[in-house]
Amino acid sequence: MPGPGGVPASFLRAHTRVARPPLVPEVRLHVTDDVVALWEAMEAEGGGAGQAPPFWAAAWPGGQALARYLLDSPRAVAGRRVLDLGSGSGLVAVAAVLAGAAAVVASDVDPCSHAAIALNAELNGVSGIEVVGDVLAGEPPEVDVVVAGDVCYDREMTGRVLPFLWTAWTRGAAVLLGDPGRRYLPGEGLVAVAEYEVPDVDEQQPRHTTVWRLP
Repeated sequence: MPGPGGVPASFLRAHTRVARPPLVPEVRLHVTDDVVALWEAMEAEGGGAGQAPPFWAAAWPGGQALARYLLDSPRAVAGRRVLDLGSGSGLVAVAAVLAGAAAVVASDVDPCSHAAIALNAELNGVSGIEVVGDVLAGEPPEVDVVVAGDVCYDREMTGRVLPFLWTAWTRGAAVLLGDPGRRYLPGEGLVAVAEYEVPDVDEQQPRHTTVWRLP
């Protein structure tokens, strides 16, 4: 049966494996060891390939760091409304629910991600995650906390996401970013709240990854 975004859940199950991210073993995810191979399979077998590679099929370091931070510091989200921006696999959204968030909105531009989030929420026995598409073109939703992992991966995305995050901050939301030192992350205006060594998806060495907050 097709899941959200028209992607069959059976396809995702068949082409991924269930694993526990190294930094967040409390959570299980459907992941792949080869994002490119999965993308090719989606196109070849009609699994619902989108315009971008299936980045939702990996636990990226910024997301792992954010999820770890929320589980270790549940007061950051407990009883609060949370927006997970660029949700991907839904790892951070699931961690927010496990940490006691009152409500979670998971936003991602890729409709295939929507199916993965639903599947991973089911896998972890959590509910209450509202999955939506791109929110950057509009006003930030009414939430108390915005979390964003690995969103500063290129100039265009950073140029879209940073004004959105600052707008959410000026309206009273706490804003947390997880990032492994990507070049487009701003060099100022952020405060480090936690640091981790995270095994990366495509590198041999762990990546030093920081959870930042807007001041």
